[in-house]
Amino acid sequence: MSDAIKHECGLAFIRLRKPFSYYQQQYGTVMYGLNKLYLLMEKQHNRGQDGAGIASVKLHVEPGYPFLHRNRSIEQRAIADLFSQVGEEVADLEKYQSDIRKHPGLLKGHVKFLGELLLGHLRYGTQGKNNVEFCHPFIKRDTIQSRNLALAGNFNLVNTEELFGLVNIDPGVFQRQSDLAAMMEVVHHFLVQEDQKNPGRPDIAEVLKQSAKWFDGGYHFGGLVGSGESFVMRDAHGIRPSYYYISDDVIVAASERAAIRTTFNVGENEVKELMPGQALIVDVDGNYKIEQVLEAKERKACSFERIYFSRGNDEKIYRERSQLGYNLRDAVLKSIDYDLKNTIFSFIPNTAEVAFYGMVKGMEDYMNQIKVQRILSWGKDFDEEKLTEMINRKIRMEKIAIKDVKMRTFITEDANRNEMVQHVYDITYGTVRPHVDSLVVIDDSIVRGTTLKQSIVRMLGRLHPKKIIIVSSAPQIRYPDCYGIDMSKLGDFIAFRAAIALMKDRGMEDRLQALHEECKELARLGQLDSKNLVKEIYHPFTAEEISAKIAELITPPEINFPVELIFQTIEDLHLACPTNTGDWYFTGNYPTKGGNRVVNKAFLNYMEGKNERGY
Repeated sequence: MSDAIKHECGLAFIRLRKPFSYYQQQYGTVMYGLNKLYLLMEKQHNRGQDGAGIASVKLHVEPGYPFLHRNRSIEQRAIADLFSQVGEEVADLEKYQSDIRKHPGLLKGHVKFLGELLLGHLRYGTQGKNNVEFCHPFIKRDTIQSRNLALAGNFNLVNTEELFGLVNIDPGVFQRQSDLAAMMEVVHHFLVQEDQKNPGRPDIAEVLKQSAKWFDGGYHFGGLVGSGESFVMRDAHGIRPSYYYISDDVIVAASERAAIRTTFNVGENEVKELMPGQALIVDVDGNYKIEQVLEAKERKACSFERIYFSRGNDEKIYRERSQLGYNLRDAVLKSIDYDLKNTIFSFIPNTAEVAFYGMVKGMEDYMNQIKVQRILSWGKDFDEEKLTEMINRKIRMEKIAIKDVKMRTFITEDANRNEMVQHVYDITYGTVRPHVDSLVVIDDSIVRGTTLKQSIVRMLGRLHPKKIIIVSSAPQIRYPDCYGIDMSKLGDFIAFRAAIALMKDRGMEDRLQALHEECKELARLGQLDSKNLVKEIYHPFTAEEISAKIAELITPPEINFPVELIFQTIEDLHLACPTNTGDWYFTGNYPTKGGNRVVNKAFLNYMEGKNERGY
């Protein structure tokens, strides 16, 4: 994504089902669980650049000894930092007893994170600041073992104020900035209530049923209870992804299927999807059940997971991203007037690469059809040279844009800073025939358009192509997200700015003001969640008109050749990604009422000049 957005967190959960001596005998190390947790987190590193955290619970600990441990880091290599501390702890013990690794019981007693219940988290900061205090897991400590709780997740909640009110808590400054803090208070509240009914053996399914019905948002979260129970749960719409794997040795859950497959070397069908509204619950003895905690609602799994967020080494995601690119074939062919001979195809590194291959495959299929038609039309009127020339025609592909990862925009003055931003990307000279070749460049999605205008289009312009066509494998991003992605300000979206510009071009400012007044009235009545008013801003215009306006907005004034934008259609998105139909950032069709409240609040902020989040 050329305009990077902060997004999904990653969850890693492991429950060891055998004694530590078993793992030492079977796998040659008592550190088996921690090693797997490290791998499971590293294979989801794409989901967290702001920090990481781990927690563990030890079973059957003697009274008075610690059983719940937690550590977090915001170092540049946070995962490595956390696990290197564990390694240093073991190394220090080996100074006094060199063979301590051969004594599982002794090692468990001295290594803090050598527990049977393990929880890992990778954080992308959406709500809250990027301080270590905001990194998951959060913990609640209590003198009663079964009321201790560690919690982490991948989610955003849009009703945190209501949640604090539910449990009669006046949140402090820190708590107001963290939706996990709100979730923790609610879950812990009902955990205590349940422990009062069943001392020492709380019914986790009941705790989750009482808690989750109050959460408005998309979520996948996991928890460890001090008495040895543990759980992972997914929201009722299945917005956030959740997968699990169970064997005789371990119970595992994570945010991505491929991470589990790689870490445990298992087949695709061995890793299951936790379905909407379900929880994977493990008791103190390692027995598990899949519980339908919330009634499943219409599946709205996040389509951005397939377009961009999840790692592309999952075979289904790879095929879907390829199909997204393939689906753009006809629109691109029309734009270049079917002139493949004078067109070069490339991609904006690096997340659009798979979609690029799909788009090229579409072009190759079209070219092969043309080859067959031409050859058949010749009859017997051809020679070896003519046939060879036709057969050897290829789609022209080049690596045009190169991201210079060494660039740092350290200059703070606006004018000089813009100059530096222009050079974040560089180009490959000599690849384009000036004023002859059209240049088609695919990106996975276009959010703000800032990098396109300030850097990419300017840099590509130095090659002097006949035309630049920017292709997005995602549809136009028009609305805020409030279920995990940090996209909450309407004014940030180039599609929204294009629609506003069209309204002004056509003298429709009075319509904009009328919508503002209607939105203020809904706010006064406490009905911001009743409908999405921002849809009315896009309604007068076709997708093509908005795309054309976006192209105008991202074209620097010195560019004197056409720049065109082509976006994926909603229909083709769903054809390519049939199981992930969540599309509210494109369509405005939010799965929960909280989404309507967020988009309308974002509109109010925009109209009133407030540079604030919509939730």
